[in-house]
Amino acid sequence: MIPFFIMLHNDGHLETEQSFCPFKMLTGFPCPGCGITKSLVYFYEGNLYKSLYYHILGPFVVVFCVLTIVVLSIELKTGKTYFNTVLFNKKLAYRMAIFLAAYHLIRLVYFIKQNSWDSILVQTIWR
Repeated sequence: MIPFFIMLHNDGHLETEQSFCPFKMLTGFPCPGCGITKSLVYFYEGNLYKSLYYHILGPFVVVFCVLTIVVLSIELKTGKTYFNTVLFNKKLAYRMAIFLAAYHLIRLVYFIKQNSWDSILVQTIWR
């Protein structure tokens, strides 16, 4: 809901705004979830390229939430459970964790290459 309200009040300064991430505020480096909010805002605005630029999983969060609401509504109506084997699958969880860790490592490498140490420090509360 928060990205939706940010989208409604987006006056074009979203790309230059300070991050809300406590980890980034303390260290200057992005956490694995950094960029999801901006990704969702740009997805809601219809800009898929910028959405994927800020975080590759942003559009998938929207799809997952919509599917979850649909499936839970059907489960409540029918009294049956459907995706429990998928949702409680340890192998799938490990694969997703490995994907997120690899994606975050790649993002960190690009982040360090694109920013100087001074520009990283400016993004913290210690500036």
